[in-house]
Amino acid sequence: MDIGRSRVPAGIGDWAVAVAVAALLLTTGLSGEHPDGNREMLGIALLAAGGLVLALRRRAPLLVLAVTGLCAVGHQAAGFEVLAVSYLVAVYGAVRAGHRVLTVAASATLLVAIQLSALVFHDGAVRAAVEEARNVLELAWLIAAFAAGEAVRQAERRADEAERTREETARRRADEERLRIARELHDSLTHQISVIKVQAEAAVHVARRRGEPVPESLLAIREAGQEATRELRATLEALRDDDRTPPCGLDDVPELVKRFQMTGLDTTLTFDGPREDVPAAVGRTAYRIVQEALTNIARHSAAATASVRIDSRPDALAIRVDDDGDATPDDSPTPGLGLLGMRERVTALGGRLRAEPRREGGFTVQAELPVKGAS
Repeated sequence: MDIGRSRVPAGIGDWAVAVAVAALLLTTGLSGEHPDGNREMLGIALLAAGGLVLALRRRAPLLVLAVTGLCAVGHQAAGFEVLAVSYLVAVYGAVRAGHRVLTVAASATLLVAIQLSALVFHDGAVRAAVEEARNVLELAWLIAAFAAGEAVRQAERRADEAERTREETARRRADEERLRIARELHDSLTHQISVIKVQAEAAVHVARRRGEPVPESLLAIREAGQEATRELRATLEALRDDDRTPPCGLDDVPELVKRFQMTGLDTTLTFDGPREDVPAAVGRTAYRIVQEALTNIARHSAAATASVRIDSRPDALAIRVDDDGDATPDDSPTPGLGLLGMRERVTALGGRLRAEPRREGGFTVQAELPVKGAS
């Protein structure tokens, strides 16, 4: 019975199995012949302990195997003639966890120990013959439990391998499609944009050599061509990125801020709290949020200054990017692709994002990313 794979939580399922086995052992033991007095109390305690310890079979399969084996020997020695059901369940769990050799060794030791306890604590040749027949039955049950555990282990291994193969196939197809799109963009757009940019620059150069005024529309075309070339190059680099180069994270934010300072935007950066314990996924998202926020400030606002504050707390990483641009509380931000991408990244990590004009003027981007559960 594999409750851990069903919709019942693993902990509840394990305890249900443990209580059920303990109840079965106690019912079987007390309904048959059993001693009185202290031996009875000892046997009852061992039967209950051997069942209840199964609640730990997923977390510590070898420990449970040892405890149930000792309890089986103990309650047999105390005079309770009960099949070691708890040990059979422990064998199944240990083999399923991959501990086949140790399980075989422990089971062989248990059979010998039970046989010795029968010789020491019970008398008579008939009793010995009964014990021998029961040992044969227990051996058959042990083999069945071992086989069941091994069958489930192999099935889970094949399922994991199949899932891994599907993921690798999907990733490979996605990489191939990404590279195909990059090639198509390069072949269809790069040449045309380059021609537009070169023609515009040549026209501006000729006009200035002749001393003629350069039309504003021509300057706008040249500027748009240069910007389109930069954007296309960045897009192609992103599409061709196959994750072989390490992604940017929190440690790369200072260099990012310096690059924007070189464009003329007076940008300050404040770090508060340790950065060492921040998961890589959170660091990458924080970098992208700061990058997108500063890019929007440089392109779309008339801001002269911008401030970046990153606060690393035990439970979350808080990012805030403010500017003194011309946005007012009455403005409604247009949800472009950059803002949409930021929101998707934050939502994927279970965080929160605010992007809106400030009361005192300018724009603010605030994100809070939980650090627990991210990788």
